[in-house]
Amino acid sequence: MDEIKQIVNDIKAGNIKPIYFLMGEEPYYIDKISEFIEKSVLTEEEKGFNQMVLYGRDVSLDEIVSSAKRYPMMAERQVIIVKEAQYLSRTIDNFEAYAENPQLTTVLVVCYKYKKLDKRKKVYKAIAKNGYIYESKKLYENQVGDWIRRVLSGKKYGITPKAAQMLVEFLGTDLSKINNELEKLQLIIPAGKEITPKDIEENIGISKDYNNFELRKAIGERDVVKATRIINYFTQNPKDNPIVVTISLLHSLFSQLLQYHGLSDKSKGNVASTLKVNPFFVGEYVTAARNYPMKDCSRIIAYLRTIDVKSKGVGNVSATHADLLKELLVVIFR
Repeated sequence: MDEIKQIVNDIKAGNIKPIYFLMGEEPYYIDKISEFIEKSVLTEEEKGFNQMVLYGRDVSLDEIVSSAKRYPMMAERQVIIVKEAQYLSRTIDNFEAYAENPQLTTVLVVCYKYKKLDKRKKVYKAIAKNGYIYESKKLYENQVGDWIRRVLSGKKYGITPKAAQMLVEFLGTDLSKINNELEKLQLIIPAGKEITPKDIEENIGISKDYNNFELRKAIGERDVVKATRIINYFTQNPKDNPIVVTISLLHSLFSQLLQYHGLSDKSKGNVASTLKVNPFFVGEYVTAARNYPMKDCSRIIAYLRTIDVKSKGVGNVSATHADLLKELLVVIFR
């Protein structure tokens, strides 16, 4: 995010590059940077003749370069934004010639989503020399909660760790989806307030009591009644609670417990750092580790792999996902 702030500040200060090549696995930041350039570089009066959006599906690289070489009309610059540029990947090496000598009165923004240029190639080096290359990296799941807190903090909101975790478990690592839900919350909840699990449940539709976060906690505490209640809820609402997600999160839990058992330094800070979790949740891991020795963790992980295979129809003739989830609880709590 610091790099993005620097890009924005440079553009506001008039230090504008002739090429912005935005690439990488995370589309959210690519969209944000291109939207900022689209809105900010030209005045409304200048945009009519000097700003265009092209799509990689519909144009060739030669057409893009031809447009980029034109001069602006009654303006200092023209802006060309190429969306879906990843569809030009077969010919992108040919962009080197333009990148070596770009039109300085053109701001060419290339949105190269889900792909990356090879840093060893001449085209990469030419763009890096005369323009700006931004790589938008996908966040790991354990980083998304902190991202949510930073985004909300910048807009004068807080969020409890549990509420952030609920969003991550329900929406995954798709930052665009998460941001859309955060924007909905900001329309309803006044600035300065801390967003709670109740807010998430009432406004987004994620149950604060029946979710994978609460299931992990119940299993960690060996609370058979609560875990069974949650699993029954999952079986009644399979579309909102796919078994593949539940298996993945439980596999993550017991893998982390194995890591915990192997630590010589079990201080709160070291546990949080090693397991890559918020320090707020360390107590839950300590409790779960007491309830599940290393041997049990290994046994459960092995069985989770079996359940995962069965859930995909391998070696399973008649058991439903509901049957598999109930069977899983029996194995965990035995």
